[in-house]
Amino acid sequence: MKNDILKTLHTIFGYSSFKPNQEKIITSILEGRDVFAAMPTGGGKSLCYQLPALIFPGLTIVISPLIALMKDQVDAAVENGIPAVFLNSSLSAEETTEIYSNLYSGKIKILYISPERLAIEGYIEKLHSFNVKFIAVDEAHCLSEWGHDFRPDYLFLAQLRNNFPSIPIAAFTATATKEVQKDIIRILSLEDPFIVRASFDRKELYYQIVNKNDPLSQIHSFINKHKGESGIVYRTSRKEVEKTASYLRRMGVKAIHYHAGLSKDNRAKNQEQFNNDEINVIVATIAFGMGINKNNIRYVIHGDLPKSIEGYYQETGRAGRDGLDSSCLLLFSSGDIMKQHYFINQIENPKEKERSQENLNRIIRFATVNVCRRKQILEYFNEEFNGNCGNCDVCNDDTEKVVASVDGQKLLSAIARTNQSFGINYIIDIVWGANTEKIRLRNHDKLKTFGTGKDKDKKWWRAIINELISQEFIYQDSEHYNVLKITDTGKAILFGKKEFYISKQTAVNDKKTTIKIRSDQKYLGVNEDLFFKLKEVRTKLAKEKNVPPYIIFSDKSLLEMCIKLPKTKNSFLDINGVGQVKLDIYGDIFLECINNYKTYYSSE
Repeated sequence: MKNDILKTLHTIFGYSSFKPNQEKIITSILEGRDVFAAMPTGGGKSLCYQLPALIFPGLTIVISPLIALMKDQVDAAVENGIPAVFLNSSLSAEETTEIYSNLYSGKIKILYISPERLAIEGYIEKLHSFNVKFIAVDEAHCLSEWGHDFRPDYLFLAQLRNNFPSIPIAAFTATATKEVQKDIIRILSLEDPFIVRASFDRKELYYQIVNKNDPLSQIHSFINKHKGESGIVYRTSRKEVEKTASYLRRMGVKAIHYHAGLSKDNRAKNQEQFNNDEINVIVATIAFGMGINKNNIRYVIHGDLPKSIEGYYQETGRAGRDGLDSSCLLLFSSGDIMKQHYFINQIENPKEKERSQENLNRIIRFATVNVCRRKQILEYFNEEFNGNCGNCDVCNDDTEKVVASVDGQKLLSAIARTNQSFGINYIIDIVWGANTEKIRLRNHDKLKTFGTGKDKDKKWWRAIINELISQEFIYQDSEHYNVLKITDTGKAILFGKKEFYISKQTAVNDKKTTIKIRSDQKYLGVNEDLFFKLKEVRTKLAKEKNVPPYIIFSDKSLLEMCIKLPKTKNSFLDINGVGQVKLDIYGDIFLECINNYKTYYSSE
């Protein structure tokens, strides 16, 4: 079996070795065992079900949530010579009839379908006609109500085990806490599954957080340092999405917008332009991106604070899928926290409200505490990491922390002197010295701490409270109207036994806050002229075939061509991502480009 696996890996997919965990997952599936695999974006999940599909004698079904994702994955599979199709509402009646004909005759190895199609009455019974040997569930976190992309239609997948009791079922996700993992295994009734929790560490991603003071200008400045490269800008509201995209276009950036308010056709058109490298930047709400297959996204910018660490990880994970260095920038201000609090207060379900508040506290801590960004992300996914990653602003000394013990003590004193019985706004009013009726009636204007912070505005004191909450020195008691309570470590600050630090992101008031752009490593030792010529060839071929350029070859494959400068078909086959089918179709074209380039420069 091992020889078959390695031969398929090289001849079809063009790789000489596996990424971590891939071989064990594939072997387990081929042995008939269920699998749960949590692997980071770019970890090679699709190969884990496509390769077994080629070895199994029958059909593999892949359940996938989005039409655009299905098309991308099928296009990529077909380019490798894999007989794969998808069934969804975008197909004509004639196309659907032809696909079913091929399924009945056994010509198809992989069928991609949506959970909605699977839920059609009688459809599962129909699948029994196609000699199904293996089922893969992609984006499996959508099954769990604890996951950030929960989709009720996925719950129908609970019927798979009863209907296919003797074939392996594998669940794949790029983001899952252990709580979500248990939920997925339970819902799918996976039997003694082989479990993989790969490291969630995306070493190629650089994390940076900057004080937000002029977001449009800051976003443009960052993009301007990445000219010609693909990137995503996330904004919270549709209004900000359109405003940002419009501003970038006025500044000469090829940018387009995407949000749920656009028609289905417009969303598909905009995403296709981005996938095809016709535009460089897509500005979007979180409606964009789940399952996006584009592997040459070089940066992700969050212009506003995300709702959770999990959502942030999933969104930033869309950068650097090809393994090349990529950047993640988050612009942060205390105003974002107030907006998120507003949305949380609209939630009626108490448990959901409490969970949303916990998620917000954690992302605030991530943005404000002077601790390795990577360490905090990995801890969320139950993964130990010592820090000092060397690839975030904290570890590279691009951020600083500032002592704010006195201001912290003023707020803590106000909380303590009012018997820990009031919420955020009331405590701020006391420290600020607000002359309100509520304060006078309770004689809180006579407190020693009343007015001690009148030299600073309320926005400052709100920011300090947010830091105290995120660092767990105080907490909001959700069972008692969100009144503020002091923790044991908070008492140590109150009594001067411990220093209280805030990030410079909170402390800075300078409107000239700058964003540091790290030196890019991905082109070191590479002739950029040849790289861009190969990109031109790739783009031309992609347009002719009506597929995204990265499906022809990834940027990583093109860079390897520039380094190795293959001369023959045999040496071209040694390039990662070049299998036998791609060699036969594209070998001569790319070899001609490389050899012409070498001849031109050697003659100068």
